[in-house]
Amino acid sequence: MKKNKVDIITLGCSKNLVDSEQLMRQFIANGYTVSHDPEKVTGEIVVVNTCGFIGDAQEESINMILELGEARKKGRIGRLYVMGCLSERFLREMQQELPEVDRFYGKFNWKELLSNLGKPYYTDLASDRIITTPPHYAYLKIAEGCNRMCSYCSIPIITGKYQSRPVDDIVNEVRLLTKRGVKEFQVIAQDLTYYGLDLYKQLMLPELIERISDIEGVEWIRLHYAYPARFPYDLLRVMRERENVCKYMDIALQHISNPMLKNMRRNITKEETYHLLEEIRKEVPGIHLRTTLMTGHPGETEKDFDEMVEFVKKIRFERMGAFAYSHEKGTYSYTHYEDSIPSEVKQDRLDYIMRIQQDISADINLQKIGRTFKVIIDREEDDFYIGRTEFDSPEVDPEVLILKDTLLTPGEFYTVKITDADVFDLYGVPMKS
Repeated sequence: MKKNKVDIITLGCSKNLVDSEQLMRQFIANGYTVSHDPEKVTGEIVVVNTCGFIGDAQEESINMILELGEARKKGRIGRLYVMGCLSERFLREMQQELPEVDRFYGKFNWKELLSNLGKPYYTDLASDRIITTPPHYAYLKIAEGCNRMCSYCSIPIITGKYQSRPVDDIVNEVRLLTKRGVKEFQVIAQDLTYYGLDLYKQLMLPELIERISDIEGVEWIRLHYAYPARFPYDLLRVMRERENVCKYMDIALQHISNPMLKNMRRNITKEETYHLLEEIRKEVPGIHLRTTLMTGHPGETEKDFDEMVEFVKKIRFERMGAFAYSHEKGTYSYTHYEDSIPSEVKQDRLDYIMRIQQDISADINLQKIGRTFKVIIDREEDDFYIGRTEFDSPEVDPEVLILKDTLLTPGEFYTVKITDADVFDLYGVPMKS
């Protein structure tokens, strides 16, 4: 156990990661050394930032806490604290069942951890953080909470009502980060589409993205987690006109059959969904769409699932993930529907639709052979430099592998010609300038 060292472990989404990065900055301001590596936990203080979205994520968080509890018993770590979505959602249960934890904090009161340690919270550093990603990119959280009451989703239960950050605060954060060398911003919120409506009484995402786009040093802006209902169509003009706004959008659609969209309380129809996707692709030629679909929501029939299969085949999403429905306590689905679809049926449907998507992804990648793209290099491995195009978000999308025949620098952009492709990755060579 190392004195004056804090280990912070982040589980779950990139929104959690931003919270951890802000907490790290506060600890450093208070004279601690801080690590963000779950493989090397030796601190006198350990903080686990948990995820509570669905069962698998909850189990991962609990297992991590139990593992650290054992390390504490053996004297390898000191005090153990837990924060984040899981403890926000199940605080009382966790206090009763996890006595190895010194104290629990939720999603929003983690600042109290510092005062409980007898340390100040520096308000002038509230928007500052320690970037744990490669230094050339960062996640930019523009809002908390969610006002959409989708039947299956526990996020509004955990995070509460939508709270947009003021435009000026976000712009100032981007300016600060670009001065430190950040070139690429992954704009994140539970629902980007709603941004500004609570604070400014109008949808402000297009204007916000334009403001960020104007900042010197911003090379790429990528949008994550748009919502299809009440979509701000002016955003498409911004994406089309601004070169540093990536032609990429993550827009979770969940399903396509009208009965399921109604059961899921998605506030959009099959016909409206098809129209939206048609407009996006028409207004932003070449855009790569990422979506997420769900299998096995209560009431999903074979006919509903067949409609989803047809949807995936017809739209040919450039990027797609899927997950099986999880019956989450407190949600509308939990109280109004029976979780009647067997888990093996949910999984079979999930596997089937992902096999279809795998073939689509492989075909889309193969079509890139012979073309050149602007690529940012994320890291260097034994045999390859690993990079991404504007169509690829970190950790979830295909990467570009470049043999180390030429010296390249992580964090820099290069023009790369694609020479080969498979389902998951592209292979390329840098073009001589």
